[in-house]
Amino acid sequence: MDYKNAGVDIEAGYRSVELMKKHVQETMRPEVLTNLGGFSGAFSMEKFKDMEKPTLVSGTDGVGTKLKLAFILDKHDTIGIDCVAMCVNDIACAGGEPLFFLDYIACGKNEPEKIATIVSGVAEGCKQSEAALIGGETAEMPGFYPEDEYDLAGFAVGVVDEKDLITGKDLKPGDVLIGMASSGVHSNGFSLVRKVFNMKREALDTYYDSLGCTLGEALLAPTKIYVKALKSIKEAGVTIKACSHITGGGFYENVPRMLKEGTHAVIKKDSYPIPPIFKMLSVDGDIEEHMMYNTFNMGLGMILAVDEADADKTMAAIKEAGEAPYIVGQIEAGEKGVTLC
Repeated sequence: MDYKNAGVDIEAGYRSVELMKKHVQETMRPEVLTNLGGFSGAFSMEKFKDMEKPTLVSGTDGVGTKLKLAFILDKHDTIGIDCVAMCVNDIACAGGEPLFFLDYIACGKNEPEKIATIVSGVAEGCKQSEAALIGGETAEMPGFYPEDEYDLAGFAVGVVDEKDLITGKDLKPGDVLIGMASSGVHSNGFSLVRKVFNMKREALDTYYDSLGCTLGEALLAPTKIYVKALKSIKEAGVTIKACSHITGGGFYENVPRMLKEGTHAVIKKDSYPIPPIFKMLSVDGDIEEHMMYNTFNMGLGMILAVDEADADKTMAAIKEAGEAPYIVGQIEAGEKGVTLC
């Protein structure tokens, strides 16, 4: 008896590392001091010593049950983007610049080519957010996961000068709310999605004119990464007063998190286009409107507040970064919370 007979193939692990090296290398930043394969990743802070009060911000998350669609469709090259997005978007909406990322893959059987494909998506997400992929772990866990399944999670660290933290403390009535378009469902609400739609390969491969693609393609569309858009706003000289990443819990849970006491967000539902995948979800699942906005991003992956005088400049900066912005509402005086009208 040996470890391989017990279900853990050490040689496959070595091959996975070799296959993923080229993807990881593409994410490197000059501050990275270590190579892939060490026991830890080292990252120099020398560049940030001129900040008044350099402050680390971190985020960790997984992809959730969206992974089930990747298993069914046997498509694993974009799910890593989702994992990175869920972490770095949280850092960015606090005002931070993502610096580095680490991933964790747990699987029933280490198939080197599949692992490398997953990591290629992680690397793509890191490139989109300008974060270095400085390490990770692939754990082969036979008997714990089915052989053809895996879990994927990640952890990111960023930096911001304390004075530039986005906290909502300066919000006031009259501030404008600007939303940035999502790419679809992103990575939240898939336990409900999988109850609504038939999760068989044939159903997911069905093309819909309303979607402009197959159902599976619409659902697997990777989560938008908003790091560059938020950086573009800052470089335009605009102060973002508050920011919310619209993830699990939709509008009703996430928008209040960006507000200070005494401020209330009012969002107009007809102020931006709702992607057709959400209309399909609502109709096919007989999901009432409040639940839709309490579960999904409904077409807005990030919402931020700026001074009314900065609205046009903010819209232009977001467009310059390649994202689609919409003025979706405003801040009013009142009880901390959100009204959709």
